[in-house]
Amino acid sequence: MNALIAVILGAVTVYLTYTRYARRIDRNVIQSDPKRATPATLYMDGVDFMPTNRNILFGYHFKSIAAAGPIVGAIVAATLWGWLPAMLWLIGGVAFIGWVSDYSAIVMSVRNEGHSLSAVAHRLVSPRTRTILFLFIFFYLLLVAGAFVGIMAQVMESQPRTHLGMILLVVMGLLLGQMLYRWRVGLIPATIVTVGVTLAAIMMGGASEGFFKGLNDALNSLTGGSPLVTYFDPTLANFKGAEAKIMPSLLFWAVVISLFCYAGSVLPIWRMAQPVVYVGFWITALAMLLGLGGAALGTITKPEVAQFQIPMFKGWNPQMGPAGVMPLWPMLFVTIACGAISGWHALFGSVGTARQIENEADMLPVGAGSMLAEFLLGLLALLAISVGAKGSPVAAFANGLGGFISVWGFPVQYAVSLAFAAFIVIVLVVTQLLFRVMRVTLTEWLGEIIPPLRNQHLSSFISIALAILLVMTGTWIYLWQLFGAANQLMAALSLLLVTIWLASVGKNWIYAGIPMILMYVTTVASVLVTAYNLYFNVYLPNLEAGRMLPSIGSGLMVLMAVLLVFAAVLIGIDGFRAFFKYLGRPAPSARPAAARG
Repeated sequence: MNALIAVILGAVTVYLTYTRYARRIDRNVIQSDPKRATPATLYMDGVDFMPTNRNILFGYHFKSIAAAGPIVGAIVAATLWGWLPAMLWLIGGVAFIGWVSDYSAIVMSVRNEGHSLSAVAHRLVSPRTRTILFLFIFFYLLLVAGAFVGIMAQVMESQPRTHLGMILLVVMGLLLGQMLYRWRVGLIPATIVTVGVTLAAIMMGGASEGFFKGLNDALNSLTGGSPLVTYFDPTLANFKGAEAKIMPSLLFWAVVISLFCYAGSVLPIWRMAQPVVYVGFWITALAMLLGLGGAALGTITKPEVAQFQIPMFKGWNPQMGPAGVMPLWPMLFVTIACGAISGWHALFGSVGTARQIENEADMLPVGAGSMLAEFLLGLLALLAISVGAKGSPVAAFANGLGGFISVWGFPVQYAVSLAFAAFIVIVLVVTQLLFRVMRVTLTEWLGEIIPPLRNQHLSSFISIALAILLVMTGTWIYLWQLFGAANQLMAALSLLLVTIWLASVGKNWIYAGIPMILMYVTTVASVLVTAYNLYFNVYLPNLEAGRMLPSIGSGLMVLMAVLLVFAAVLIGIDGFRAFFKYLGRPAPSARPAAARG
């Protein structure tokens, strides 16, 4: 196997899925109508509801859903099971499940006045389901947000050469919003200026490395080089007393990132969140185009960077160190989340993207198109590790992608810098959006009971403060191990709601219902496997060794896994009851376009 064949398979998958399957569903089942009023046009407030050009919205949605998942997941899966199972799940998952989830969640929200998944669950299923879903979504987002803030803080602390590029990314995003929506500059020249400056800053990052390294050293000197917090990190040394340290410099960058996220959460969507993400999209897209093209071209001109070097298949039940046995089913299907299917996509699509759809004809290219583009990012990560790139998932991605980019004649050091910067941009821009969705979720959940939480500043502050707490205590290390299962369970639940909604409006639900059943069974099984591994391979060894904090953290993680299964079962019972209730009803009569949600 070589990279050229893999790139061709990826391109064929995207083409056939979009033109032969997705378009048919959009035309025959959903029946998107360009003349139907959308929530963005009906409720335009400039904060969350805002009609947006489909080209901007495609970049915004793609960059909003494409985080570390498609990169880390594909690399870990190939390392555990081999490149063939990983590739088959990426292709099969996106073709029959992933685009369905992303696109349908956006459609459902657009047709329901821009309501979130929880609000739709309240109307279609039951108040109990809405409450459980709120709890599930908020703590799922808290888990991911805490992890992403921790990851970004660690990167900013350890990689001073990235700081200039990240700072200019934010500045250029703010400038882009001003240029597009206040100065009325055309999209093409505004994009060229802002993306060009950001790219130049990324490539010149080495010039500012000394300054930011000195800043880190000065911050750490405030405590004489002693850490603020020391905690047990199970990822470092096979659970044998490995310690991780939080230095003042790491806390500083965590606070800086949180301030950035706060601004992205409360400012109008056009002012910061949307343009910053859009600029980040082009950095990522450039790296992807150069990487995939280089992988294909390198097969002919530079074979040493494009030949697969890892085994095709490594086994059905590999051992992942202290994490325990990882059976291919169900664990492969939660290890590779983004790139095949992801609950974050549906969640963000319903709360964020659906409220910016200007025309129903945009739902397919934005929803399905973005998911297929993210599949290519996952495929690129798989290629990076398959050709023998070494190091952690991030390092392997940067080194492998850098090798592909170097095929075009770029010096290797600059090619790797661009690849590494692309990863940082991916994580940074998604981190700010996590808190925007958390703010909306917290307000919808508790705003009626606790009126002050309707204030976007307070709800954003609480969300960020909780994430900082997770980072400072190190407990996010434990919670993060449940991310894959929780994320895919979120995807299964969103597909369940889509299936119920399709039945309630008299539309063919099969295209969403079958993937929902597959994902529901698989993800519940994966949570149970994870809980088993955590209990016997993490909790009990920590308890026997007398490590109190690690045993508490791992014990809480086991409890959370059990609660996830319990929540999924309750939502499933209520959901299937609602589905069969609607299944026998006649389709509702059509309403005028202006009255529809």
